[in-house]
Amino acid sequence: MTTSELQSDNFIPAASTDLHLVEALRNGDEAAFASLLDQYHASLVRLACIYVSSRAVAEEVAQETWLGVLQGLDRFEGRSSLKTWIFRILTNRAKTRGQREARSIPFSDWADPDTEADEPAVDPSRFRPPDDPKWPGHWAVSPASWDDIPEQHFLSQETKAHILAAIETLPPNQREVITLRDIEGWSSDEVCAVLAISEANQRVLLHRARSRVRQALETYFG
Repeated sequence: MTTSELQSDNFIPAASTDLHLVEALRNGDEAAFASLLDQYHASLVRLACIYVSSRAVAEEVAQETWLGVLQGLDRFEGRSSLKTWIFRILTNRAKTRGQREARSIPFSDWADPDTEADEPAVDPSRFRPPDDPKWPGHWAVSPASWDDIPEQHFLSQETKAHILAAIETLPPNQREVITLRDIEGWSSDEVCAVLAISEANQRVLLHRARSRVRQALETYFG
């Protein structure tokens, strides 16, 4: 995919600060490039890990992405934000690399959430049946209350490890969205721009991902 093709009309337009930064990069400003590395490299590696088999390969893909950024600067038109442009280069390179190394996630697994509309976000057995005489469709097994769990337990490294492990088990599309929203702290607009999905799809994927992670934590805390 070419640099210009990565700049969708649906992307967030580049701000004036982006354009100034791009101009500095074109002029060989090493400090400007170093600031981009500091700001985005770790996030690029974390996102690449979703698509490839190891962190070492993810690091290689991130390095390839930076090379692609430098090579494509003259074609950057500002139709997307610089951040969106960089991460779109990363996702395309990472997906291609993942397929080339025969990772066990075929493209067919990156399903359109519209085709998964009937997939329940919560185990249906936790709800009362439609013919329940008193509370049809209501909770049979309500979400566990965590009010009595000490805050330090939530913030412990062990809990964080369980959260990350739960995210690792998610379908790829859900893992993409929850990683960007809840780990990287991106806005929904940014996620939609980088992953080229609709706001509705983003909400569906995030809801399903968060529901699955919560269920994993219920098991852990329970």
